[in-house]
Amino acid sequence: MKNFKIKSYCKINLSLKVLKKLNNGYHNIMSLITFCNLHDVILISKIRSKKDKINFIGPFKKGINKKFNTLSQMLNLLRRNKLLVNQAFKINVKKNIPHGAGLGGGSSNAANLLNSLNLKLKLKLNKHKLKKLANQIGFDVPINLERKNTFLTGNKNEILRINKKFKLNLLVVYPKLICSTKTIYKKNKKMTLIKPHSYFHIVNNKKLINYLKKENNDLEKTVIKIYPKVGKIIDCIKSQNGCYFSRITGSGSACIGIFSKMKHAINAKKIVKLKYPNCWCTTSKTI
Repeated sequence: MKNFKIKSYCKINLSLKVLKKLNNGYHNIMSLITFCNLHDVILISKIRSKKDKINFIGPFKKGINKKFNTLSQMLNLLRRNKLLVNQAFKINVKKNIPHGAGLGGGSSNAANLLNSLNLKLKLKLNKHKLKKLANQIGFDVPINLERKNTFLTGNKNEILRINKKFKLNLLVVYPKLICSTKTIYKKNKKMTLIKPHSYFHIVNNKKLINYLKKENNDLEKTVIKIYPKVGKIIDCIKSQNGCYFSRITGSGSACIGIFSKMKHAINAKKIVKLKYPNCWCTTSKTI
C-alpha cells in the first residue's frame, strides 16, 4: 500500500426531529442529511513503528487529542478485530471542518478511513460488517460510509439512502462555540410525537424546499438557550435576500442557510461576516 489521500466530506442535517430516548442513552431521531463540498484532507502511509503517528494541521486543528480521536479509535477497533496485524500508520489530517459544530467532521474521518483501509488492504468487509464496525465508534459514523443523501427514518436507526442528488446553495456559519452533543441532547426537552416514516420521496428541488421550510431542528431551542448568539445568527441569515430558511445543523453550533442562488449566499456571507467578525463563514454546494 502506497501513500494515499482521502477527502472526508462534511454532513449537513437539513432537518432533525428527536423522537425518543433509548435505554442505551442515545436517541431515536428522524433526519434528512446531505453532504457538501467542504472537506478535511487525510494523508495516510504505512510506517515501521509500533505506534501510529496521527497529526492534525489546518484551521481547526486546535483542541483535537492526537492520541484519542475517531481515527485512533477506528485503528484500534480494527486491531481488536484482528483486521490489522503488525501494521502502523502515519496519518496527517488537514482539518477544514470545524469540530463541535454539528458538521460531523470526526465521524466522517473515521468512516472514510474505514472505507479506504477496507479497499487498500483488501479486508473484504461487506456493507453489514462496515456498518457494524462504524457504529462502535459513534452514531454518525455509519451515515458517512456512503456519500449519498440520507434519511434517518427513526425506525431503530434505519438508514435510507436517496439516489437523487440535491442541488442546494449553502451558507455555513460557525460561531466558534463548541457544542457538546451529549449535553445538548441531555438538556433538550422537545420530543416530536409522530410515527417514524419508513420512506422518503422527493420529486424535485422545489418540493424538497417546500418540505424543508415546514421542518425544523428539535435541538435548536436548547442550543439557543445556552448560546443566545446562535439565535441571532440564524435570524441574521434568514433576513438575507434569497434565503429559503436557516437553522442549526446536528446539535450545533454551526448554522446553515439555504439560498435560491449562490450569489445570494455569497452576499449573505459578506453581511454576516461584517456583523459577526469573529464567526467563521463559508459558502458551499451539496454534492
